[in-house]
Amino acid sequence: MGSGQGSGTESSKTRTAILDAAEQLMMEQGYAAVSSRRVADRAGVNSAMVYYHFGTMDDLFIALFRRGADQSFERQARALSSAQPLWALWESIHDQSHTALTMEFIALANHRKAIRSEISKYSRRFRTMQLDAVSKLLEGYGIGPDICSPITMILMLSGISRFLLMEEAFDLFTGHEETIALVEKHLRDIEGERQSGPGAG
Repeated sequence: MGSGQGSGTESSKTRTAILDAAEQLMMEQGYAAVSSRRVADRAGVNSAMVYYHFGTMDDLFIALFRRGADQSFERQARALSSAQPLWALWESIHDQSHTALTMEFIALANHRKAIRSEISKYSRRFRTMQLDAVSKLLEGYGIGPDICSPITMILMLSGISRFLLMEEAFDLFTGHEETIALVEKHLRDIEGERQSGPGAG
């Protein structure tokens, strides 16, 4: 990873400012707009600081991806330990606020092998956590694999959600309401109506 080994609060603040700047640029203008100069300008630092803290632009992208992925992992872990885990998982996956950045990283991965490798590694980590949790959940609900296998449930929730969000980015909504209603009917059959309040999600 990056060669920068700065220590102390100031160094940590600078690193965070650089990551925040890179994320903002990706969200606003796409990954192609993320250069050391633009990131430095947005962060209010000298462009040399970008390389000091991250070594290469790939290192910066990887650090940014890891930060977001770790936050997503924690959100999903909380969802899967909530009172209604499947409802909470569906809502966590279907959170549009995190989708735009994810799509930028997927596009970037088509051109950067290091990014593709990082996404693959984290995707396997997510899938292992989800599969372990959903397997226990369905077993606890008395639902056998002949009725609904854990991996089918995971792929249904994540696959449908991501596809709908991708279409929504292009202002295409045909059939979305009906599809969401069908998914949520299945969740209602398993976990009942979605509850609100502490511990619900």
